[in-house]
Amino acid sequence: MTSSNKSINLSIVAAAHNEEENLTALVEEIVAAISPTDDSFEIIIVDDGSTDGSGKLLEKLMIQYPQLRSIKMLNTPPGKGNGQSAAFYAGFRAANGKLVIPLDADLQNDPADIPAMVELLHSSNADLIQGDRSADRQDTFVKRVTSIIGRMSRKVLLKDSIRDTGCSLRVMKREVALALPLEFKGMHRFIPGTARQLGYTVVETPVRHRPRIAGTTKYGIANRAIPGLIDCFATRWMHNRRRPTAASELEAASSNPIKHRQEPTKQEATT
Repeated sequence: MTSSNKSINLSIVAAAHNEEENLTALVEEIVAAISPTDDSFEIIIVDDGSTDGSGKLLEKLMIQYPQLRSIKMLNTPPGKGNGQSAAFYAGFRAANGKLVIPLDADLQNDPADIPAMVELLHSSNADLIQGDRSADRQDTFVKRVTSIIGRMSRKVLLKDSIRDTGCSLRVMKREVALALPLEFKGMHRFIPGTARQLGYTVVETPVRHRPRIAGTTKYGIANRAIPGLIDCFATRWMHNRRRPTAASELEAASSNPIKHRQEPTKQEATT
């Protein structure tokens, strides 16, 4: 179901680096999951420095699926991408939907979970619904171990109680997506914890998880566990240093404040 930009409800955003073998099925599954609902939607796939045929395939898929848009990251290192945080940052800002729904492009997240998550966001009055793959994890041994290390580090260093913050599948209000500091490398791992720190309500829900059947994983111990631990310290520093930025302007002949055009986040509004 398509609509004009102003009336799009859902923006499904996937960051892809060399996922040519998975992109067709990804788009097909998203369309099959969302089309039966009453929600208008768009699909945004961010091509993050792919060196395979992902770009040309996306051009063909956009002809077949009018809901699909493709964003190409610029200034990527030779043979590499700028990373998932940067790709999501670009994708979120290109999104037109009232709700932004990121997920992985490797088909390990199941788009069929999205409608129930959207309904839960509305019924719980939450700002962000975080997927939890814990009961159905289909990862390699290395990824499971690095996830455990990451969870323990976040709990100790950040007091983060989110069980599966590494799950990319989540539903969030647009204002939450735009408030996240994803221009910093590695911050996609801390999205739900950062949202809570900004004053937003986060609710976790179980989601399915599937084994990767095509393409190759982009993460291992060297580029996941160790950088993740370093990022925990960086995130703690950022949390401690964050200050409210909301401001108001006074009229010349009145003591009644006028709200600045930029609305404060929930955290700032309660400060």
